[in-house]
Amino acid sequence: MPTYKAPLREIHFVMHELLESESFYKRLPGFEDVTRDLMDAILKEAARFSEDVLAPLNRQGDEQGCSWDDGEVMTPDGFAAAYKQYVKNGWASLAADREHGGQGMPNLLGTIVNELAGTANWSWLMYPGLSHGAVKTIESHGDPDQQRKFLPKLITGEWTGTMCLTESQCGSDLGLLQTKAEPQKDGSYILSGTKIFISAGEHDMAENIVHIVLARLPDAPAGTKGISLFIVPKYNVENDGGIGSRNNVLCTSIEKKMGIHGSATCVLNFDEAKGFLIGPENKGLACMFTFINTSRIGTAIQGLAHAELSFQGALSYAKDRLAMRSLAGPVNADGPADPIIVHPDIRRMLLTQKALSEGSRAFLYYLSQLGDLVDAGDEERARKANDLMALLTPIGKAFVTESGFEAANLGIQIYGGHGFIREWGMEQIVRDARIAMIYEGTTGIQALDLLGRKVLGSGGKLLVGFTTILENFCDENLNEETAAFIDPLKRYKDEWLKISMEIGERAIKDPNEAGAAAYDYLMYSGYIVLGYFWARMAILSQKKIGSSDTSFYEAKLITAKFYFERILPRTRYHCESISSGAENLMDMPADMFSI
Repeated sequence: MPTYKAPLREIHFVMHELLESESFYKRLPGFEDVTRDLMDAILKEAARFSEDVLAPLNRQGDEQGCSWDDGEVMTPDGFAAAYKQYVKNGWASLAADREHGGQGMPNLLGTIVNELAGTANWSWLMYPGLSHGAVKTIESHGDPDQQRKFLPKLITGEWTGTMCLTESQCGSDLGLLQTKAEPQKDGSYILSGTKIFISAGEHDMAENIVHIVLARLPDAPAGTKGISLFIVPKYNVENDGGIGSRNNVLCTSIEKKMGIHGSATCVLNFDEAKGFLIGPENKGLACMFTFINTSRIGTAIQGLAHAELSFQGALSYAKDRLAMRSLAGPVNADGPADPIIVHPDIRRMLLTQKALSEGSRAFLYYLSQLGDLVDAGDEERARKANDLMALLTPIGKAFVTESGFEAANLGIQIYGGHGFIREWGMEQIVRDARIAMIYEGTTGIQALDLLGRKVLGSGGKLLVGFTTILENFCDENLNEETAAFIDPLKRYKDEWLKISMEIGERAIKDPNEAGAAAYDYLMYSGYIVLGYFWARMAILSQKKIGSSDTSFYEAKLITAKFYFERILPRTRYHCESISSGAENLMDMPADMFSI
């Protein structure tokens, strides 16, 4: 397994130079005291915890996995102790609201801490990771009594949270769910049903687990219009917030998975379990989207984490591994061969990893800043930020996880045969990364959300909100030095709007046109979004060359050039696929698909 080193210089570049976080938060109510020194001190400690405590458990967690015995789940050795240290040090409460015991730090800081911890050990982060969505959901939709009873210990990390949506007969189509909730005289509900694929649904790391569960009330409308949302704790909670009797929630098994072996993925049986309605009746799906959207950004971080970890391992290997001579002549003249980093194809793969991971970091940190604007900005700024997040979240979740998986696979390729065996740990990164494109909505689901609901559904309004930012950026920064980045970005901005309109016109005649275009449209959009952030990083680096850290900025500029000349042109393939229409997908009758 590669030795993880927190990329603090890269993180500081995005936080402080690109996004100007200190001045940004000084202008945001409630965050005026969030200084650069404070943020850096917190991240220095988070880096130490990730490198020294979590990273050494990553390979062990994969090898040992979780175990199940009569409804109880035991996590890999060291996981529970690391979690106790995490809670004791206050990491769980970092970005939570002060009203219920949080530290009130920005979402951005919480995102970066999750990146550090997740790159070191994604399986471990799955346990506290879902708690953030549970907290957001109860904060947004819970009544004051529910907030008083459940939030304080979820925020400190003494309790963890889950999201219980999926059932054996329904995954993304939640309208098919069958779990029932019967109202009781005391205002509670009795839930009966089985949920599958529940991450951290049972474990030995916290004293209670708070499940956020979708279920149907009696006589509820069919489909998604008849879904309600409930809080169902593993242990019932007394009025004073203490733990009471065991609730009728049982883990009947854990899944045997391709990757993230240290994370318990559970089958949960709710056998007349006691729960509490959160939000209005039959509006559970709308309430649950608070959780889902929080989790989608969290899952996007997984794509970044695995791209970064694979790059670190591949870079170290490429500098040490000797094979053949450079085509331009020997570099390591005293040795039997040159390090493989001299070869163009190895450079292609390393630069692809670097461009995708660093571009994704800038994108996701920006999304997190938007989240802080939604929470704390004035009405107009919050509205604009919310619109941008609506458009960009499906791109972030799907594109960054797809890119992360690509980068993880490139790491194996750089190692050659050594990458394919378990000894070096690179194959674990690929196995761990693969799930990110599936959970919290597959790439196809995110693509339909982006194109159908966000772009066409808003009449193009949400897309124009972002392309206007691109246009203003290009107008403000165009000169002879920046033309290599600004000119193509302007063309892409215009083409993006044109393609969106063309798909919309075709979809009016045949709705399948939107579905046929959706995946390519999302990937096309993702490359442009990363192009915008690489243009910003390139222009900033141009200004910084000549400073005390010139080599860092020169590397940024070279990587930006690589992105624009070798990665961004991938949009041509996606354009051609979009233009080909739905016919080549839909013409073949289903019964012609045969073996």
